[in-house]
This record gives sequence, C-alpha cells and structure tokens, in this order.
Amino acid sequence: MKSIKQKLSLCLLPMVYCLLVFSLASCDRNRVFENNIDIPDYIWNVKNKLLFDVNIDDTLSQHNLYVNVRHASQYPYANLYIFITIKFPNGKFAKDTLECVFSDENGKWKGEGMGDIWDNQIIWKPNIKFPLKGKYTFEYEQAMRAEQVPFIMDVGLRVEKAKQRSK
Repeated sequence: MKSIKQKLSLCLLPMVYCLLVFSLASCDRNRVFENNIDIPDYIWNVKNKLLFDVNIDDTLSQHNLYVNVRHASQYPYANLYIFITIKFPNGKFAKDTLECVFSDENGKWKGEGMGDIWDNQIIWKPNIKFPLKGKYTFEYEQAMRAEQVPFIMDVGLRVEKAKQRSK
C-alpha cells in the first residue's frame, strides 16, 4: 500500500506540471509594459486622470501601443473618447485624442466578452519608435461630454515590441 506522501505527490505532480506548462505558454515575450487601473465604483470621472509610467530602453525597435478598456454591457455608449498626454523623458509633451469604438453599427459589442463584461484592446499607435531612452508618462483623461462615464471597470496601457515581418 502506498504511503500518503506518495499518493499526495502523485496527485500534485500533474497539477504542478499543468501549472508550469500554462505559465510558460502564457509568457508574452513582446510585452514591454502593461498595466490596467481600476476605475472606482465603475464611474470614470473627468477629474480622475490615469497615469502610466513606462521606462523605455529600446529606441531602435518598433513598438505598438494599445489602450485597454474593460466595460460592463450596461455601458450606455458605442464608444469612449480619451485624451492622452505623453510626457517625454526630456520634459516635452504631446497630446492626442483616441476614439475607442466598442460596438458595431448594429449595437453588437466588440472585443472579448464573458457574461456582461467586455475587454477591448484598441491599437493606438502601431509600429512607432520611441525617440529617447528614459521614462515616458502617459496620462489618460476621459473626454466624453459627460462629467461621469458609468460602467467603465478599468483602463490600461500596453506597450509591446512590434512583430518583425519576414522578408
């Protein structure tokens, strides 16, 4: 008869193996930075500016910048406008406006949905090169005509190395 220790190790070994395989499979080699910030009470107030500090060391490779938005299916609009301010390592600023489109012309939600929660990853700046090494600060401000935008759960920034095209 096997000891309890042997039985336990036989049960745990497949679980540990699956966990290891899953964690290795989910490695994201292209990701340079990704962070999502929770929106309090799922109401994004115009005064609630979101800050993302990103350290960039690679000025030679091309990068893709994405805006991540998670919203509930009760979100009352088809889109979300965001003002984005970038502060460069040398102190200069650039401003941009991004429209995040969440539904098609028939009102069907885009993105990845599970129940009544929808995840959207919107490409903002594809194939860009950062001009300087150092810390970049990205500031998001909701730019809708309402002071408070309901049912926005979290908003984030993803910076990834652009995949190299084969020649």
